[in-house]
Amino acid sequence: MKLKNQIFLLLPLVAASWLQGCKPKTAANAVSGDAAIKAYVPPGKYDEFYNFVSGGFSGQMSVYGLPSGRLLRVIPVFSVDPEKGYGYSENTKAMLNTSNGFIPWDDLHHTELSQTNGEIDGRWIFANANNTPRVARVDLKNFRTAEILELPNSAGNHSSPFITENTEYVIAGTRFSVPIGDNQDVPISSYKQNFKGSLSFISVDPTSGKMSIAFQLRTPGVNFDLSHAGKGPSHGWFFFSCYNSEQANTLLEVNASQRDKDFILAVNWKKAEEYLKAGKGEKKVSKYTRNWYDEKTHNSNSETLNEVTVLDPAVLKDICYFIPCPKSPHGCDVDPSGEYIVGSGKLAALLPVFSYTKIQKAISDKAYDGEFEGIPVIKYEAALYGEVQKPGLGPLHTEFDGKGNAYTSFFVSSEIVKWNIKDLKVLDRVPTYYSIGHLCIPGGDTRKPNAKYVIAYNKITKDRYLPTGPELAQSAQLYDISGDKMQLILDFPTIGEPHYAQALSADLISKNSTKFFPINENANPYVSKGEKEAKVVREGNKVHVYATSIRSHFAPDNIEGVKLGDEVYFHITNLEQDWDLPHGFAVKGANNAELLIMPGETQTLKWVPEKAGVYPFYCTDFCSALHQEMSGYIRVSAPGNNVPISFSLGKTNEAKEVK
Repeated sequence: MKLKNQIFLLLPLVAASWLQGCKPKTAANAVSGDAAIKAYVPPGKYDEFYNFVSGGFSGQMSVYGLPSGRLLRVIPVFSVDPEKGYGYSENTKAMLNTSNGFIPWDDLHHTELSQTNGEIDGRWIFANANNTPRVARVDLKNFRTAEILELPNSAGNHSSPFITENTEYVIAGTRFSVPIGDNQDVPISSYKQNFKGSLSFISVDPTSGKMSIAFQLRTPGVNFDLSHAGKGPSHGWFFFSCYNSEQANTLLEVNASQRDKDFILAVNWKKAEEYLKAGKGEKKVSKYTRNWYDEKTHNSNSETLNEVTVLDPAVLKDICYFIPCPKSPHGCDVDPSGEYIVGSGKLAALLPVFSYTKIQKAISDKAYDGEFEGIPVIKYEAALYGEVQKPGLGPLHTEFDGKGNAYTSFFVSSEIVKWNIKDLKVLDRVPTYYSIGHLCIPGGDTRKPNAKYVIAYNKITKDRYLPTGPELAQSAQLYDISGDKMQLILDFPTIGEPHYAQALSADLISKNSTKFFPINENANPYVSKGEKEAKVVREGNKVHVYATSIRSHFAPDNIEGVKLGDEVYFHITNLEQDWDLPHGFAVKGANNAELLIMPGETQTLKWVPEKAGVYPFYCTDFCSALHQEMSGYIRVSAPGNNVPISFSLGKTNEAKEVK
């Protein structure tokens, strides 16, 4: 009853805050007169920052320029994308393979940029798949998904991908604890006895970026949320927020909010490496996939792996330590100095700040308050630096400006609050519109933030945009934080449902951006490096069309001899060797989308015609003044019609038959 009373007492406050936040007149007065010039990027000028935003339930990642808020790119990662043919073309289908088969749609909640010496280096950005647990690496030279690694022994990959300060590891924690091992068919009511969590430490090759699971930690049955790595003095440690320390298995809204505190889990990954090297890990059979895209062959590849190494911190006592944190924490954020760790208990009216130095002293002094399933629990006061009092309602996530200040998002009171890390005093607060989730400062989770802006990613946008039916546009808002006070200067809509995001200076990426793929380096087995290599080849019931595209025609553009029952593979090579000159390809009646082929690249579309006739094919990406003329025909005949394979470009007497 006490908990219910607390919830009911909170509801009027939430409602009052909500009503206050949703007044249209408040929204209209939110932006001052000089905001437009601060967010304005003139025609022909570039934005100062790239902003990489998760697409949430869309499974994609979106890229915006800042301060303009202009959408620059949508990167398909965990979901098929007909615009680019991702997941449809024969070249990319393997990227979405899992141990459960082909998964065409997943959640992408968080993004994380690679770092060197604790600073963003502009090489890669990592992303998580929530439903079928996976981590992806996107290559920032070409803004494409380069690799996807499935995570075994995980059930819901919300707690990822978070990296160490030299990208030694990408870390992922399971959202849901589940039975792990040989017998997973157990009663749900046996949660406390049989359910376990896991933390995956994924190593990243410093040159190629190749990911592999170095080891997993078997943990007590709790739910992991957000995480960040230590830096500077705390390098070698990782800090996770976790909830449901009650180990409830039903109606978590109430039953996982009983205790006054949940936990931050501090992980000494350097010590885990020592145990791993000493052979303390246990090999476990675990089936999972690794998929990668080869830029030389322009093809995706998939392999099945069958083993992981597991460490048990309940046995190896000096790997993991629990630190009490106000109930249901979401964010767990480490300041640029590496000394302060901020926990964000969603149901708390304060913000705890923990000290890395005090945590180490508490471990040395064994200042514990017992154990939780074999893992020591450090006393709250022994680890605590201090508390920010009455900062707001529903704290979620904190970023830093490198000037001694922190910025925290508050979901319930719909605001960003700026506060000082040392004296824990609130310095400023601004409303958001509405129900902010995450926020982002360029480099705000690194050793060197670029604190010009903070961006809010909001869940609700009432009265901000034109109505679009039952669901309104998703929302981001840009605030200038270059002065003492935060100033809202721009609203811009986003795709999907934005969650976590990262931003960096544009020059870290733009100077290395791929402009085209050299045709002479194209190692695709079906490449045609010139029109003279174009051909059509029958192999049983498979017909391979080796075609080229260049402004403004395909070679060949007339094809005959295909029969019903054939599988037709269009291997299209874009011969262009100039920037921003892709070609598209579509054939009438194809039921698996189209192709988008970059300059110098080869892509393959599989087509199984369903009836006899003549079908047009054409370029789908406007490429020149004669784009409409960039087309051709393919004839499909009944099996009894002995029409030979032939193809032509230009005059009909150029037709050739290939045996």
